[in-house]
Amino acid sequence: MILTGPEITTAAGDGRLRITPFDPSQVNPNSYNVRLGPTLLTYTTPVIDAHHPNPTAELKIGDGGYVLQPGELYLGHTLEEVGSDAFVPLLFGRSSVGRLGLFVEITAPIGDIGFHGHWTLMLSPIRPLRIYAGMKIGQIMFFVAVGPVDLYTGKYQAATGPQPSAYWRDLTPLTAVTG
Repeated sequence: MILTGPEITTAAGDGRLRITPFDPSQVNPNSYNVRLGPTLLTYTTPVIDAHHPNPTAELKIGDGGYVLQPGELYLGHTLEEVGSDAFVPLLFGRSSVGRLGLFVEITAPIGDIGFHGHWTLMLSPIRPLRIYAGMKIGQIMFFVAVGPVDLYTGKYQAATGPQPSAYWRDLTPLTAVTG
């Protein structure tokens, strides 16, 4: 079951979910609009290596916005800190942003119960696109979980700002797999 807008407002008020800052005008019929934070990260090497940490460059979105370029992956973040110990959050790009040719959260829309922090956004434009800090970039829906809950305690917990991939932290050495 999905939470309706009025239930999102109630759950944010009684602590079952946290959205900071919370603005009632960003509540939709069954989702909450999140805004783009002021910081972007880009990877700085020509080849991104899944087995190692990758260097990044930090970019700030100024008052005049920032022009995203096709063929580049930008890691952005939500302005809001969002999380819940009771509901499963899913984040998707807003349709109006998609109609501008910007992919948001291409492959990882589901959040874990127990995660609290800024959500890292994977931004990829079809053509050059000027974006602005504070623009409504996505929407989060909340679903009721059924069954015992095991709260998230992973590597991205309490994230502030965009987070580069930490996939390499989860790797099992090949020798352990092949014996």
